[in-house]
Amino acid sequence: MKSYEQLAASVVFSRKGDTMTLLNIDPSLQYVGEGRSAFVFRIKHTKKVIKIFFPEFVVIAKEEAEIYRQLEGIAYFPSLYAEGNNYIVIDYIEGMTLFTCLTKGKKITSWHINEIDRALKLASDRGLNPSDIHLRNIFITKDEKIILIDVARFRQRKQCSQWGDLKLAYTKYYSLPLFPKRIPAFLLNKIATLYKKNYFSFLTGRSASI
Repeated sequence: MKSYEQLAASVVFSRKGDTMTLLNIDPSLQYVGEGRSAFVFRIKHTKKVIKIFFPEFVVIAKEEAEIYRQLEGIAYFPSLYAEGNNYIVIDYIEGMTLFTCLTKGKKITSWHINEIDRALKLASDRGLNPSDIHLRNIFITKDEKIILIDVARFRQRKQCSQWGDLKLAYTKYYSLPLFPKRIPAFLLNKIATLYKKNYFSFLTGRSASI
């Protein structure tokens, strides 16, 4: 297998406005997804992914690597295997994000919520400030374990209310017997957009912290 540096260098993309277009990758890489700051690829025949950060976000690679090292040994977070100027290598997580669970109708239980609370408490005990916790960075694995990813903002100083607001929505609405457990992706995305604009502050009693 090629080195991580070689794999990272093989990823070529172009930007047009807010859209990133992937132009080339090494054949040993399999596209997994794209976020605000990076592409993610599974390294074929392994249980690892390489996260390649866009040029304007390369500083996040070092920050996220340092935070993963700080979280080392906590089973709720991926292990860090390598880092470079514009990439990190971590565990590949097999499972569904909470976002996907909602779109597919997989029930999210109070046990899952408690496990997420425990994960965040353990991170806090390491001197971190868990932030930017949302539906797309929390996984329920095939064996029902909770794994959190995208920890780059865990050292920010300001308090983030997102997880508290998600728990409030879970308790107040989702947990009700007649509340639908399957929600279309377009509706979840619309809710997220409105949340960022503080449209739900009258329900949460506080402003969104994104």
